[in-house]
Amino acid sequence: MAPFIALVGSFLLFRVMGWLGLSLFDNWHTSLQGAVAVMFLLTASAHWGKRRADLVRMVPPFVPKGGWIVTSTGVLEIAGAIGILLPLTSLPASIGLTLLLIAMFPANVYAARHKLTISGKPVPKLLVRTLLQILFIAAVLLASPIYGQ
Repeated sequence: MAPFIALVGSFLLFRVMGWLGLSLFDNWHTSLQGAVAVMFLLTASAHWGKRRADLVRMVPPFVPKGGWIVTSTGVLEIAGAIGILLPLTSLPASIGLTLLLIAMFPANVYAARHKLTISGKPVPKLLVRTLLQILFIAAVLLASPIYGQ
């Protein structure tokens, strides 16, 4: 739920900053790009912190080298968060982040079905996780330059 809160909260914060005169966030698109970047930087931080072991457990057994997968996806999340903010890389970053969200979804399914936890808290149930994933994908696609100003 933290990524959802980060996405919505930072989007609202950026919009307020735009309304208060910060020209960088004077439209919904750049505010959404910033919010997507915040969300992915937050999720990437878990790939090396105290939640790392929980994320490694989420990798389905049919996927080899769970630790390497968690590290790689964290690096890709950071790259995508930076890339979505830059005009030259925003489109490939949004495509890459969308594919990454799709590729990581089986881990969320596995975690929900096996009632795993992150930091001792249960992962969201599968329906909630699916709806969140759809929302995250929509946010990433809307943050792409295709939907810009």
